[in-house]
Amino acid sequence: MDGTVLVADDDRTIRTVLTQALTRAGCKVHATASLVTLMRWVEEGKGDLVISDVMMPDGNGLETLPKITAERPGLPVIIISAQNTIVTAIQATEKEAYDYLPKPFDLPDLMKRAARALAVKRRVPVAPARAPAADDALPLVGRAANMQALYRLVARVMNTDLAVLITGENGTGKSLIARAIHDFSDRRNLPLVVASAADLETADGPAQLLARARDGAILFDEAGDLSDMAQARVVRMLDGLGTEGPRILSTSQADLAERMEAGSFRQDLYYRLGGVVLAVPPLRDRVEDVALLADHFLARAERDGLAPRRLADAALDMIRAYSWPGNVRQLENTLRRLVVTSAGEVIGPAEVEAVLGNQPATRPAHGDGEGLSASVARHLKRYFDLHGGVLPPPGLYPRILREVETPLIEIALDATGGNQAKCAELLGINRNTLRKKLTELDIRVTRRRKLM
Repeated sequence: MDGTVLVADDDRTIRTVLTQALTRAGCKVHATASLVTLMRWVEEGKGDLVISDVMMPDGNGLETLPKITAERPGLPVIIISAQNTIVTAIQATEKEAYDYLPKPFDLPDLMKRAARALAVKRRVPVAPARAPAADDALPLVGRAANMQALYRLVARVMNTDLAVLITGENGTGKSLIARAIHDFSDRRNLPLVVASAADLETADGPAQLLARARDGAILFDEAGDLSDMAQARVVRMLDGLGTEGPRILSTSQADLAERMEAGSFRQDLYYRLGGVVLAVPPLRDRVEDVALLADHFLARAERDGLAPRRLADAALDMIRAYSWPGNVRQLENTLRRLVVTSAGEVIGPAEVEAVLGNQPATRPAHGDGEGLSASVARHLKRYFDLHGGVLPPPGLYPRILREVETPLIEIALDATGGNQAKCAELLGINRNTLRKKLTELDIRVTRRRKLM
């Protein structure tokens, strides 16, 4: 890496770690706890990259972004924030941040993003859109890597005209993602019409949908439940749209690719709805978000006029250990019930056990019982399906192996604290083989992988 990096964060530990890591990588670093100082450096022409926190003692890093852009067009800014919501990711994108990372962040990942920012010219900025005033009401909270990746993808597709298919288990928030895409887009002042089964029962139903939606958006909620006749009407409607008309959003709990193979879902409709596919992870795959969501729902209950409550540490541990087959919706309902039934301000483990013991033991569509081989087969099948009957590009075998090897080694390194000897032992490979793989896959290693 080569260049000068301006770091702005009020946490001295983060400033120190970033300064040391960037300096070792070959960069010059100026670090400060003040946005005023950061702006002075920018105005003086210093820096090839800015890494800034959001909440600072003398201001807001997101609100400073437009000033940096106006002063130094093309200067990339990476935003880091402990505010782990979809709103932060969207605002960072709207305000033309080069990239966004939640706290706690993975230091090697941040270094890779910084290297890319220093190596490539910044893309042409897009005029930012103003976020709705009620954005804080969106319960889309998460610092887990899979949720942050989803937030960044939502921000990128938000102002395109591509059809978006949002998949995920019941209770993961698919409809909320769809509404967020519309409510933060440049169509937000136009209608979002949710298509019901009744809307598609008659031949003129699609025309009425289009008239209601105008140039806004139509959401087909649980598209997998559409009847054969409704599917045919939707296909004809979409074929007649051309480049004008409403944006098409859809959600599905069912695996539409599997239904297409089984002949119960039309292939032409599948490819029309799936311009971009967003997969919302189940709650069991982002356990680190359970405490954040619990705090959010307890605070919401208090705002709704219920008694203030908090979870004892042992109670929170039980909630984190539960599998949550009903996902975020089940978590919200459970916490609201605990708020109402709890005798005191602190909710204890006995109360949690009493409530969770009565929860239905339903199994998700692709739950913990699915083996790794079956899961990989399912994803590979979808990968082939997305090519629409055309074979993928040659070289599939090494590409797939690389896709599996990289996260396997990174997660093993995380689990062993970056200790290569322990990591090699855990993986069952020679240490020299591990070193070779780290080089081939461009995986950076540090003995402290997670920065709190």
